[in-house]
Amino acid sequence: MVALRKFKIEWGMVAAIFTLAWPTMLQELMQTAVQYIDTAMVGALGTDATAAVGSTTTVNWLVSTSISALGIGFLSFVARSIGAGKRNDAARASAQSVFVVLVVGIFFTIITNSLSSFVPRLMQVDENIQDLAARYFLILYSPMLFRTAIIIFSTVLRAAGDTRTPMIVGVFVNIINVLLNFILIYPSRMIRIFSFDINLFGADLGIEGAALASAVAFAFGGIMITVKLFKHPLVSPKGYSIKPDVKILKPCLKVALPNMAQRFATSFGYVAFATMINSLGEISTAAHTIANTVESAFYIPGYGMQAAAATMAGNALGAKDRNKLQSLTRMIILIEVALMIITGGLLFIFAPWMMSLFTSDNSVILLGVIVLRMVAVSEPFYGVSIVVEGMLQGVGKTMAPFVINILGMWGIRIVGTYICTQLLSKGLVSAWGCMIAHNLLIFSLFLIYWLKIKKKIVK
Repeated sequence: MVALRKFKIEWGMVAAIFTLAWPTMLQELMQTAVQYIDTAMVGALGTDATAAVGSTTTVNWLVSTSISALGIGFLSFVARSIGAGKRNDAARASAQSVFVVLVVGIFFTIITNSLSSFVPRLMQVDENIQDLAARYFLILYSPMLFRTAIIIFSTVLRAAGDTRTPMIVGVFVNIINVLLNFILIYPSRMIRIFSFDINLFGADLGIEGAALASAVAFAFGGIMITVKLFKHPLVSPKGYSIKPDVKILKPCLKVALPNMAQRFATSFGYVAFATMINSLGEISTAAHTIANTVESAFYIPGYGMQAAAATMAGNALGAKDRNKLQSLTRMIILIEVALMIITGGLLFIFAPWMMSLFTSDNSVILLGVIVLRMVAVSEPFYGVSIVVEGMLQGVGKTMAPFVINILGMWGIRIVGTYICTQLLSKGLVSAWGCMIAHNLLIFSLFLIYWLKIKKKIVK
């Protein structure tokens, strides 16, 4: 009772958290919605088109996460610099991010375009659609410079407390993508709006049209986010040199490299996990794929809070404000748990309806509902690990998340799933049980580690 009387909601901190978090949440929601729309629009072209597009998903994740990891290095440096009142250092780091975008963007453009014909074979795509998949991959990855700019410059802006600009850019990118999909994928056709018949032009390019729509949208977004960065009052790189600056790049890379290694190892873990699921048969594979898609939408509040946690923890460290860091820890974990209880409850209740949106097969729906309701119960725990990892990123502690995530993924999820599905011949439910055990382990380790070091971070 004494502890309850002492605890009070710090409304100022709550307002600051949501001010930073809600634009990221909306951006994630938009991206999820567009992913659903893209899947449906390409799916209308047939199974071959869907398979050709899906063949690049893993590679896309690997490339995007590698670039995002570099962004985390700048996030930590910029957030700490602004917290310490060193705006000049923050602007210098922003200028260095321009250098990194140019180098990394050009590098990945060359690599992805050079490997465009090889990737479908590497991913063991059916020979009949390898050429189609290669053309899709080539078009989609041509604007890698612009995609790199969107990822890294968005992170720099979020570190400066500006989460609205990346959200606005993301909204424009998604709108352009969807509108161009309608024009470029399908042939010319008559559509009815209310009582009017309208002849809509169509380029009839199929999945190449889908790739071109995405490429144009990325190019627009890259230009837009660059203009916004150069006009920003806190972190504009205008007037600063973009030549390599070791004093800036070294601490950024020190934070980024463990995060990059973690994401690579985790992504290969997902590949291994999916491979074992695929061995369980079509019903299990379909239920797993759809359940994963459904589940991703319910993590949006968690990742919005992670962005806020990273920025605010970095600011607190830069200002050497221990009380602010303590207050952030209390309030953001409380908010995160509350949000994830709500989303977990909604997922538990609406699991049958959500599964039925993507399939009419009762066997797939029933199996999907079981695993979704299992994971719904664990969502509050996973939510805590998400925000704690964000705070660790903000203060530049990325080695511990690397160790914790690798231990959870490979020590629990992969080994456990292999034993259950390959040795004991258990089904999808056992595999998702291992996934939940993985989530519970990293929740425990992240929370214990943060509570142990948070008083030592600010000296």
